[in-house]
Amino acid sequence: MTRLVMLDPATPERLERIRPLLPEGWDLSSAASREAADQAAVLDGAAFAITGDAPVTAAMMALPGVKAIHKWGVGYDSIDLDAARRNGVRVLRTTGANAVAVAETTLGLILALNRNIVRGHVGLSDGRWRKGELAASSMRLSGRTVGIVGMGYIGKALARLLSGFGCTLLYTKRLPLDPEEEARIGARYASLEELLSRSDVVTLNCELNASTRNLINRERLALMKPDAILVNAARGGVMDEEAVADAISEGRLRGAGVDVFSIEPARADNPLMGLERVIVTPHIGAVSADSFVPTMERMIANLKAVEDGREPNAIDILV
Repeated sequence: MTRLVMLDPATPERLERIRPLLPEGWDLSSAASREAADQAAVLDGAAFAITGDAPVTAAMMALPGVKAIHKWGVGYDSIDLDAARRNGVRVLRTTGANAVAVAETTLGLILALNRNIVRGHVGLSDGRWRKGELAASSMRLSGRTVGIVGMGYIGKALARLLSGFGCTLLYTKRLPLDPEEEARIGARYASLEELLSRSDVVTLNCELNASTRNLINRERLALMKPDAILVNAARGGVMDEEAVADAISEGRLRGAGVDVFSIEPARADNPLMGLERVIVTPHIGAVSADSFVPTMERMIANLKAVEDGREPNAIDILV
């Protein structure tokens, strides 16, 4: 019997959706919680694990029999890759699988902020008709300059969605795209400093690593226009949450849309909570019910390849 475990606690209903997709002779179970003891208990004796948000530590990588860990998504900052290499554990992810969903979420947050959709909804829910009050800060997206920090699968998907708005697109990443691809996407490379100072909308769509941690800090926020908005659908650690909250409270930034947090689940004392000009969502950017089955099939196929001694999908391999 080959054991596959879900490190993020899953409902019985979700497990029943997955079981028909498993190869013959595979068994599926789920962690009882995200507590370290429960994570180790469910992984003990398992060959494979799938994680969405649950961290995978060095101790977990060292458990006997673990062959591969699959990330449900693309961000691997909470997976100990060095420990995986030491213990011969393969680490995989679903590269590009959630790009359109995250791009659509990013666009949705941009539009909701610019058009004051959430503020209007909350006002009506509280019995207030805020049309005149919100008019002064309701802005169009069309014709504006949008800066995309990170131009991978998600950034490119967002650029395609923005093409119908007639926006000027700037992007920054470690290595610029070649000119032909820039022309196809309709975006121009800029330094981070230029992007921040010129953009009406800044979106964070990059990985979290040593070079991007707290990339958006107090000094860089000071470069942004006071009527600009910031959207983070990447990783919470890419921006200094307290600095962003202060910039909004002090009128140095018009608003922010935040789908990811430095600590998840987000805590009530997070400085972004309760700010009227901040839209917060519970890391739902990559979630899409219509991609559940194909993404699960992709992960299981990769894990089955490891079991059979074959190479998984090349673009999904981290270790």
